Amino acid sequence: MAEKDTVFKGKIKQEGIFNFNDFYSFAYKWLKDEGYKVVEKSYGEKVMGDAKELLIIWEAKKKVSDYFKFTINITWLILNMKKVKVKRDNKEINMNSGTVELRFQAVLVKDYESRWEDQPIWKFLRGVYDRYIIKSRINQYEDDLGDELDELIAQAKSFLVVEGKR
Repeated sequence: MAEKDTVFKGKIKQEGIFNFNDFYSFAYKWLKDEGYKVVEKSYGEKVMGDAKELLIIWEAKKKVSDYFKFTINITWLILNMKKVKVKRDNKEINMNSGTVELRFQAVLVKDYESRWEDQPIWKFLRGVYDRYIIKSRINQYEDDLGDELDELIAQAKSFLVVEGKR
């Protein structure tokens, strides 16, 4: 079984005006451009009058070597989302208002193909390999994954702020 280490957890939350379709596409495209394969694990929608609540769960994975894989889990929680019309450049455009909350979790997966799991001696040797031989490489990959998630969060915050202020 692969060994998974949670490297980073975080969340962003904004209440106001945004364009859900554009933001959703932006986040998906950003992950794809960084080499991640994105899978939508769950999509739930609850309609209450003219408002919606959405719960979406994404899992994005990227192979970085034969031994390591990055996984980013994103949980989208959109509350009280309503359609609104906003005037921009003397044109009315459709936007959304509500509360957007995204929860992020970055996981470094080691031995994702479970090659070191066949026999107890191999499992022991994997522990030695991880702790003593490639410790600095593990630390570097953890830093790289944390940096990628920091960048995604910063880009998402910027997108929401810019979109909301237009």
